[in-house]
Amino acid sequence: MDGAEDFALTLTEHGLQRMTARVLAVVLFTEQDTITAGEIADQLGASRGSVSTAIKALSPVGLIERVPAPGSRREHYRFPGNGWARLMSTQNAVIHRMQDAAERGIAAAGPHSRAADRLADMRDFYAYLMRELPAVIDRWRTDKGAPSSRP
Repeated sequence: MDGAEDFALTLTEHGLQRMTARVLAVVLFTEQDTITAGEIADQLGASRGSVSTAIKALSPVGLIERVPAPGSRREHYRFPGNGWARLMSTQNAVIHRMQDAAERGIAAAGPHSRAADRLADMRDFYAYLMRELPAVIDRWRTDKGAPSSRP
C-alpha cells in the first residue's frame, strides 16, 4: 500500500468518509502545485461527482482551497499552507455551524431542560475552544518559525 492510500485508510478508520479521505490524500501527496478535480478523479478511478462532493466537504474546514489558474478553464485546488491551523481556527465553518446548531437546539428544547443543558455545554465548549485555539496556533507558528498572523 502506498503512502497516500495508507493515509486515507487511517483517516477513514477515524471517521472521515472514504472518498473525502482519498481526495485529501491525493491533494496532500501530489507533487504538483495545484490539481484539478478531474485529475483527482482519474488518479482515484472515481466519478467526478464523488470527487466534487468530497471537495465540498473539505473546503469549509480549510483542508482544500480553490486557486486561480490563469489560462485554464478548469478549477484548480491545493492544500493551503495554513490548512492544519485553519482546521482548528475560527475560519472553520463547521465549528460555527455547530455553535449555531447548539443555540437553535437550546431554543427548541427550552431553557430548563436536560437537552438544553447538554447543548449549552456543547456551545460553551466550542466557544472556549475558539477563544483558546488562536493562542495555541500562534505558539505553534512561533515554534515552527512561521509568521504568527492568524489564518
